[in-house]
Amino acid sequence: MRSPTITPPPRPVAVAAAWLIVLVVTVVAVLSVSPPSPRTDVPAGEPSAAAAFAHVERIGAQTHVAGSAAADGVRTYILDTLRGLGIDARVQDAVGVHPGDPVQAARVRNVVATLPGTAPQAGRGRVLLVAHYDSVQVGPGANDDGAGASTLLESARVLRTTPLRNDVVLLFTDAEEACLCGAEAFVASDPVAAQGGVVLNVEARGTGGPAIMFETTRGNARLLDVYADAVPHPVATSFAVEVYRILPNDTDFSPFRDSGRFTGLNSAYIDGVAAYHSPQDTPSRMDRGSLQAHLDDTVALARAFGGQDLRELSTPAAQDATYFPVLDRLVRYPGSAVWPLAVLAAVAVLALAVVARLRRAASVPRLLVGLVAAVVPLLVAPLLAQGGWLLLVALRPDYADVRGDVWNPTWYRWAVVVLVAAVVLTWFALLRKAIGATALTVGGLAWLATLGIALASLAPGGSYLATLPALVGAVCVLVAVAVGRTGVGVAAVTVAACVGVVVLVPTAVLFFPALGMPVAAVPAFVLVLATPTLLPLLDPLLGRRAGWQGPAAFVVVVALGAAGLVADRPDAQHPVPSQLMYSLDADTGQARWVSEQTRPGTWTARYVDRRELVPQLLGMSGLFWTGAAPTADLPAARVDVVSDVAGDAGRTVTVRVVPQRPVRLIALRTANGPAVRAATVAGAPVGVRDGSLDLIFHAPPPEGLELRLELAAPGPVDLDVLDGSDGLAGLPGFTPRPPDVAVAGSHTSELVAVTRTTRI
Repeated sequence: MRSPTITPPPRPVAVAAAWLIVLVVTVVAVLSVSPPSPRTDVPAGEPSAAAAFAHVERIGAQTHVAGSAAADGVRTYILDTLRGLGIDARVQDAVGVHPGDPVQAARVRNVVATLPGTAPQAGRGRVLLVAHYDSVQVGPGANDDGAGASTLLESARVLRTTPLRNDVVLLFTDAEEACLCGAEAFVASDPVAAQGGVVLNVEARGTGGPAIMFETTRGNARLLDVYADAVPHPVATSFAVEVYRILPNDTDFSPFRDSGRFTGLNSAYIDGVAAYHSPQDTPSRMDRGSLQAHLDDTVALARAFGGQDLRELSTPAAQDATYFPVLDRLVRYPGSAVWPLAVLAAVAVLALAVVARLRRAASVPRLLVGLVAAVVPLLVAPLLAQGGWLLLVALRPDYADVRGDVWNPTWYRWAVVVLVAAVVLTWFALLRKAIGATALTVGGLAWLATLGIALASLAPGGSYLATLPALVGAVCVLVAVAVGRTGVGVAAVTVAACVGVVVLVPTAVLFFPALGMPVAAVPAFVLVLATPTLLPLLDPLLGRRAGWQGPAAFVVVVALGAAGLVADRPDAQHPVPSQLMYSLDADTGQARWVSEQTRPGTWTARYVDRRELVPQLLGMSGLFWTGAAPTADLPAARVDVVSDVAGDAGRTVTVRVVPQRPVRLIALRTANGPAVRAATVAGAPVGVRDGSLDLIFHAPPPEGLELRLELAAPGPVDLDVLDGSDGLAGLPGFTPRPPDVAVAGSHTSELVAVTRTTRI
């Protein structure tokens, strides 16, 4: 006998109508987290992607790493543009220090401009729009962060026409890519930062996609109210904030956040990450719709915060909000509701189980088996998705070093979506007759409720992903079980399916570019969470002929994967990334090629042939691929003693480190001597750890870098000096890359490092 069902008999019209509604809701949910179309013909008081893109073409024309002549040119362009708009702008010339291991510092030149408010609140902060204008050392940075700098310039044009209540500060930071040192210097020493305020940071990690508000300061409830009401394209989830808080990643937002004087929001678009930090980050690759999203949201937020009383907004609220996008709106509720909703979802699932038993829709044994069986797709779908990526790496070895995503991931993303469907269809076809749709649905909702409770404890901002589908799904299915096979029952399970879709599908869509194909298991897991809300409608859709759909879907998965391999072939426009450095020990005269790649490709393998321990190369140590290299005629930095004062209590020595060639950075480490009690570089104090200095200084002045060490004893100390420049061309033994191989997006790609130890 066929098991009882919670769905109406398979009436084609009713079932088709229900699935049509779910399909339309799914499409709208996906479109709601897509970038808008760029606007060109707009009023003077509104932002235009076309106008902003003209700035992108200028800023992203060439590599402009901090301290370079090209960076000077970009800074001059920004100053001229602001002054041409009638906005006063100045340069903050300072040394910024970023704590860490190693400590990093840089000489920076930030551009600071202020749009005066009509009634600014003394001592109550300002609205700060922040973006960095420097690029990485190997790419022009048209998106990262030419998009942000251009957004600020276009926002300045728009905002100057309608003065706001509060001052709006435009901050173009230097040396973000190197060490966040421009933001560090501004927060630490610029008088504008002393009073705090609300910070809106504009970033990019890719070439397109929606502008996602992915990070906030703690206590974000009041900020989210403003964000939700103001922005025309609200793409944000509190789960993203929870995830980002545990990652080691940082942006210019971090120094503001960590200072405790600011509240704020951090936004970026993140799709097309294959071009991130690489020579391919050019203006031509930019999605102008993504630029338009940045513009619309930034101007809207500047107007909203600029026109409000900042006394409360510039201080943290008592709690974070839970929020997520739903059909082009941002749904939000206070963090205090997380636990009550999670508990309520668990109670609703329990009530559903009781009603299902009383209505004879499922027996207790079937409910228990359904609980166990429901975990299968939650495990199998992500495991197969991750296994699929490993298979792709085996078929195409250059995927082994993909750090973000492949050039053309569309076919692969669809393969993951269909894979989830294939797993669910196969699982359901095998079990629905023996266990029944009711028991499987209750089991799946029970796991959702359990996950909701776990997330409420571990990551409260992500609890909604499981809690809301479990709660609404349990209530709606309970209604369907109670009323039987009626139109109300069909409507109820349709509502459950739509809620599952609008809560989970946008998050899965955002996870694809955020994590990339190397972590395909995560979006697969999020997608499979919607299964319990769809089963009541899936049962009548399949009818009595279930069984062939799952295997057919697996065939489609294979076809999509094959199409992805064909579409994502390397060529000059979509090259294979390769990472290579050159390291010369001036003390021994030995040189070697070094690569961070997990599995060197054909081109890189010409230079490296073994794995070995590379001690302390710019803060990195461990096993790297290396190979013997010809010794280049590269002079090491000179260390001149400026002053040396010794006494019973210790010794204070000042040296000047003078590069003998143009360099981008100088790394300094002390060893084999008295403990370092304190250190100052370029006039700025820097931290020491365990009695040793370990420092990387970016954009050093041409005349050299002055270092002052306070030692605990008068004895000598060894100073290891590494100076680094960029570009392997011209080195003996180096052959340029072929067109389908390009420089990898890494802060150490193309590095030429010369080291020498000097006893002082």
